[in-house]
Amino acid sequence: MPRATMPASAVNIKHPGMDQEKGGRMLVAPARSRRIRPLVLGFITVVLIYLSWSPITTVLSLLPSTSGLGGMPYTSTLLTAAKAPVPLEAHIMSKCPDAQECLRMLVLPAMVRVSEKVNFTLSFIGTPTANDGVDCMHGPGECMGNIVELCAAELYPDPKLYLGFTMCLMKEYEHIPEKSLIEDCALEHSLDFAKLNECATRDDGGFGMGLLRDSVRRSKDAGVTKSCTVRLNNEIYCVRDGAEWKDCPHGPGVNDLVIAVEKLYQSS
Repeated sequence: MPRATMPASAVNIKHPGMDQEKGGRMLVAPARSRRIRPLVLGFITVVLIYLSWSPITTVLSLLPSTSGLGGMPYTSTLLTAAKAPVPLEAHIMSKCPDAQECLRMLVLPAMVRVSEKVNFTLSFIGTPTANDGVDCMHGPGECMGNIVELCAAELYPDPKLYLGFTMCLMKEYEHIPEKSLIEDCALEHSLDFAKLNECATRDDGGFGMGLLRDSVRRSKDAGVTKSCTVRLNNEIYCVRDGAEWKDCPHGPGVNDLVIAVEKLYQSS
């Protein structure tokens, strides 16, 4: 019986997986690569089309909001109009017991609470003379004490400094203007005694006398004659005279003054 033979075409057919090892790997990998590449390209194309057609508001909507309540910017809701400080003034004589009580009982305690809301001025009471000088009720020593306290305000304009120094002197007002008292109070409140002395004696005393003369004229122009007179918002608020409070329609207490300052400040 003749031997059966397979067709030549059948002999040359090879199963892909039975090819050489290297050839087998090369047949499979390119096929997978060709399947993934169209997917990647398609995804990129979709993203580009989306970005090119998306309205700009869509992009901006992704940013953090900068609006406050009612759609107003935060900067508008946080900013408030600056309020003007309220004028507060004490008219005194440096060797006057009423002035000492006035500062101790009313002015200083109130200033601790409202110093940031007032424009404070310390003024002095005296009598201008024809030769551009000043007469003081308690004598030349009081004029010198007034000048030293005005120099403190001139050199150290922060009321917390010069008011503390002034109160220190007036605790022992009988000894004003003794050098030892001024030195001790300057040291206690971190003021430079040499600078105070230079201010009071500059131009042979002319500079210090000029400060006093201007201050006395200010009190006279305001119609103030009694030590101590406290004025608030350029009007007489309260007077300490003869160890008594007088002309105090809102009350002589610290809280009364603080409330009055707050009302004026909030309405400014």
